[in-house]
Amino acid sequence: MLPTRNIVENAVNSPINTTLVAAVQQAGLAETLSGEGPFTVFAPTDAAFAALPDGTVETLLQEENMAQLQKILGAHVVSGTWTTMALKEAADRDGFVNFQTVSGDPLTAQIFDSGRVWMFDESGEVYEVQTADVIQSNGVIHVVDGVLLPRG
Repeated sequence: MLPTRNIVENAVNSPINTTLVAAVQQAGLAETLSGEGPFTVFAPTDAAFAALPDGTVETLLQEENMAQLQKILGAHVVSGTWTTMALKEAADRDGFVNFQTVSGDPLTAQIFDSGRVWMFDESGEVYEVQTADVIQSNGVIHVVDGVLLPRG
């Protein structure tokens, strides 16, 4: 990962985000995430996608499910550059920061004094940020160990 490259340029070269890259390309979002931003992307790993029920990824990648795929991917992106330092500064006394994702869905992060970050999706699942603060030319990526699902 090179900080002079944008989110898509770096993701394409990541060996643990190939499913995410395929989904972003299928959903037609590569151009958007290559844009000026800034964006914060909570990027699920290939293992996170593999943990979804059998056939889920294949179904989402079908043309007729484009809107659903775009909504799910949008639930992983917020406007701005939200590094762990920015999260700490914005957190309430319990360490929570609430976002509205680009899909319009709520997303919550909880940051601890240790710097560990947990993501709470709208479906009630909680996932840990495995690698934080991967700086990009147009934002930041946090690698998360689960797929953040919006409600409905």
